[in-house]
Amino acid sequence: MVRIRLFRVGKKNQPAYKIVVTPKENPPQGGRFLDRLGHYNPVTKECKIDAEKAKKWLDDGAQPSDTVYNLFVKEGIIEGEKRPKHKKGAPKKENKKEDKETPDKEEDKEESEDKKEEDKEKK
Repeated sequence: MVRIRLFRVGKKNQPAYKIVVTPKENPPQGGRFLDRLGHYNPVTKECKIDAEKAKKWLDDGAQPSDTVYNLFVKEGIIEGEKRPKHKKGAPKKENKKEDKETPDKEEDKEESEDKKEEDKEKK
């Protein structure tokens, strides 16, 4: 399967990316890619994409990564809604034990206060 994804270039703390077409099996830092479609600089928000090449690769079955898909939507190459940056996690489970323990603790506190008062009265 062929993917369209970002290939990081640039210095430390100064990211810049090439938008490349590469087989999915190749590592992102491999440096071997089939075609270069453009570049993206997230610091300056500069993005330049060759729309004709991108459409050709998409028609041939290349799958864009989520970030590249969002860039294509922003540039008008693909129509549709952007994909979310982060996946939603599983919903948190409510701890029923903790809810049940808190009223008991309050009752225990009241009982201990009552015992203290009784002890004072006996003295």
